[in-house]
Amino acid sequence: MNSKRFLIEKDNDHSLIPSKLSFEDLKKVNQHGIEYWSARSLQPGLGYSQWRRFENAIEKAIESCKQSGNDPSHHFAGAGKQINFGKGATQTIENNHLSRFACYLTEVSQKMSL
Repeated sequence: MNSKRFLIEKDNDHSLIPSKLSFEDLKKVNQHGIEYWSARSLQPGLGYSQWRRFENAIEKAIESCKQSGNDPSHHFAGAGKQINFGKGATQTIENNHLSRFACYLTEVSQKMSL
């Protein structure tokens, strides 16, 4: 995953713009010092143009996580992402915060779907 370059979503719309960001560049750290990745940020870099298809890959990864004896709630956290539109309008869209392990499982499930 480290060698991939990702696309990022523009702040005010849903279009994607090229980015030289790597997997590690997209990493965030929460208030407890735990690293995570936003599924919405990873989505385009893994080749998904539609959230619903990427969501299917995440669901398969959650199932793999369970089968490996791990608790998915430790690796996949539901989260909303607020999108700003013109004239002050906003909408909250579904997102997930993924651990490094969850990112790995999601990429593996994506490759198995090809």
